[in-house]
Amino acid sequence: MAAGSAPPIDVDPLEQSIRRRVVLATIAILLMIAAHIVGPLVRTEGSKAVDLLTEFGSAITALFLLLLGTPKILRALRERREDAAIAHAERMQVNHLFRMTELLQSANGYGDANAVLGSTIDSLLQGFGGALYVFNNSRDRLELSATWNWPETDTLRPMLMPSQCWALKRGKAHLNADTQGALRCDHHIGAATVLELPMTAHGEIRGMLKIGTALPDAAAQLARIQPIATAIADAMSLAISNIALRETLRTQALRDPLTGLYNRRYMEDALTRLSALAERTGTPLSAIMIDLDHFKKLNDAFGHAVGDTVLREAAAQIVGALRVSDVACRYGGEELLVILPECSLTEAKTKAEVLRERIEALSSVQGATISASLGVASLPENTRTIADLLPMADAAMYQAKEAGRNRVVAAPAQESPMLPLAAE
Repeated sequence: MAAGSAPPIDVDPLEQSIRRRVVLATIAILLMIAAHIVGPLVRTEGSKAVDLLTEFGSAITALFLLLLGTPKILRALRERREDAAIAHAERMQVNHLFRMTELLQSANGYGDANAVLGSTIDSLLQGFGGALYVFNNSRDRLELSATWNWPETDTLRPMLMPSQCWALKRGKAHLNADTQGALRCDHHIGAATVLELPMTAHGEIRGMLKIGTALPDAAAQLARIQPIATAIADAMSLAISNIALRETLRTQALRDPLTGLYNRRYMEDALTRLSALAERTGTPLSAIMIDLDHFKKLNDAFGHAVGDTVLREAAAQIVGALRVSDVACRYGGEELLVILPECSLTEAKTKAEVLRERIEALSSVQGATISASLGVASLPENTRTIADLLPMADAAMYQAKEAGRNRVVAAPAQESPMLPLAAE
């Protein structure tokens, strides 16, 4: 049932019943008049006849008033039933919104929230299309998150800039209509009429809900459903805010706030998981320990702000050279660690050399000498024990420092050749 519309009211049986009763009452009154007034009137003379005529006129007047008031009674009854139906529809909408809010509180991510929003739009806004835009992490643009029953005559951009949208610039609902004199957003490129609702929570715009239709009286229809659409947008904005907060907390629990690399806690879990996978599949697992050279001197000479910048940019250079399956972590201080699944010692040394060159290239950007010493170790070429992998990579890194820094050193191979790890 569309928002704001009442269910069909079948009043014909009720009206027919009332009309039948009025007709029967009229007939009964007429019969009573005929029996008790008209009859004696024929047999009576003089003043008594006048009294009977007066009584007859009163009965006719009462009958006339009864017939005159019946349509008003029916109309009042019909209006009361229509008001009751509208109130019932509004209660159903409120109950649906409460249920939507409850479900959104249980949403684990944007996928769950989008499913709840789509179901709500299908139930409360039948005949209208919906689209949800959410800010990206850097909050410089909005990305299309989900769509529902969007009009085929309209085109949705995969992303849009806040500066292109009047709803976001004003923080208020805005109607994009193809009518003369209408103010349209720069991103609006379709033929449908679209109501755009900014979604605000905790004083911050979190995204935008678009409701569109291609109906001939689109503007009037959108004005009719705007209150319920606004309520849906408000509920969804709180859900998006909560999801974003959970994502932030999860990120803070797993990543180093300065470099954006995984923290040591995540590194330990990843190393355990990847070593078990390597043992099960019989594939190699390598680790690269990285330490920035003379980092304390860099901080003393240029300040800690420059030191933090160098750490961030070094981390970015490392991540830019890795595969999706590789794991980069901040091991501690200026020490960084890279875990390379399915990577042999030779391949890890080649990757380490690439990382060394990328870090050294930061010198020209920062105007200071920047370099790193790297140590490489691998399972099973250097050791068959996961507990020895990182200590061996760390020892190789210190050998690189002792040999003059800004270089890559691999841990020594095992004295007796070992067969590769066998798969189960």
